[in-house]
Amino acid sequence: MSKKIRSNPLGIELNRRTFLKGAAAGLAATVVRPAAAGAFNWDSFLQKHFREMNDAEIKKVIGRLEKEAAVEWKKNIHIGTAKAMPGVKFGYGLDLSRCIGCRRCVYACVDENNQSRTPQVHWITVLRFKKGEKWIDLENSEKYYSPKQVPEKDFFYMPVQCQQCENPPCVKACPTQATWKEPDGIVVIDYNWCIGCRYCMAACPYGARRFNWAKPNIPADEINPETHYLGNRPRYKGVVEKCTFCIQRTRAGKYPACVEVCPVGARKFGNLLDPKSEIRYLIENKRVFRLKEDMNTNPKFYYFFATNITQAD
Repeated sequence: MSKKIRSNPLGIELNRRTFLKGAAAGLAATVVRPAAAGAFNWDSFLQKHFREMNDAEIKKVIGRLEKEAAVEWKKNIHIGTAKAMPGVKFGYGLDLSRCIGCRRCVYACVDENNQSRTPQVHWITVLRFKKGEKWIDLENSEKYYSPKQVPEKDFFYMPVQCQQCENPPCVKACPTQATWKEPDGIVVIDYNWCIGCRYCMAACPYGARRFNWAKPNIPADEINPETHYLGNRPRYKGVVEKCTFCIQRTRAGKYPACVEVCPVGARKFGNLLDPKSEIRYLIENKRVFRLKEDMNTNPKFYYFFATNITQAD
C-alpha cells in the first residue's frame, strides 16, 4: 500500500503512485528514466518512496541504479545510502570578512557533486556587493563578475546556497514528497520521485534549487564515483537538484568539499547539537545573522563578520 501524500498547495490529497499510474499513458512517451535503458522503465516509475522501503528493498533499488549508471555513464558508480547519525544536526557558518570571491567553492562543489558542465549547473552562487551600498538586497547583487584579481578593492562577497531550513517551504510545496528534511537537518531530494513540477523552486526564498532542462553533461573521467542516493549521484533531465551539505562526505565524518577547498578558511561546518563544536562557538560568540529570518524558515546557515570591516555599513 503506497503512502498517502499530505495536502499539496491546492489542498488536494495525492497518492503519488495512483496519480502517476493514471498519467502513465501520456508520460510513457516522454519520460526517459534512465536514458540508457532505451525504453520506459516501470521499476523506476513505480518505485516506492525511499522512506517506505526496507533494507532489502533499498538494496535491490541501489543494485538496479548502479547497473543503469554504469551503462549510462560508462563508469562504475557506487551509490551509498548512509543514514543520519544519531545526535547530529549539521550547521554551516560563513565569515564574510574573509571571503575573497574566488569561487573555488563553486567549482569544488561541481566536481564533488557531479553537476552538469554543459549546460552549467552550480549549487553555490557567489554574490558581489559594493562596500557602503545596501548590500542585503540580494536581488540586485552581482552574480557575474570577472576581475583580473580577487579580492577587489571596495567590494565584498556573499556565497549563497541551500540554507537547509529547519522549516523548509520547499518541502511543503512538493506535491509528491520527493523532498524532505532528514533527522540531521539536511533537506534532500529523491530524483526518482521528482516529477519536475518546480513548485519547490518557486517556494524557495533563496533561489537555491536548480532544474535540469537538458540531460546533464559530465565527462566520464570527471565523474565522482562515490555518491549517495539522496545526494550527488548523477541526475536526470527534468529533475530538481541542490546543495545537500555533501551528504556523501558529511555522513562519513568529512567536511563538505566547499569547506575543504576554501583558501582563506571562511567556511565553517559542524554539529549544532555539540556544545564544543566550532559552529556552536561561532553562534554563541559572534554576531551572526541568517538570510530572510523574517520568513520563519529558520536556516541552519549562519553568516558573520569575524573582523571589524565596513562592508555592512
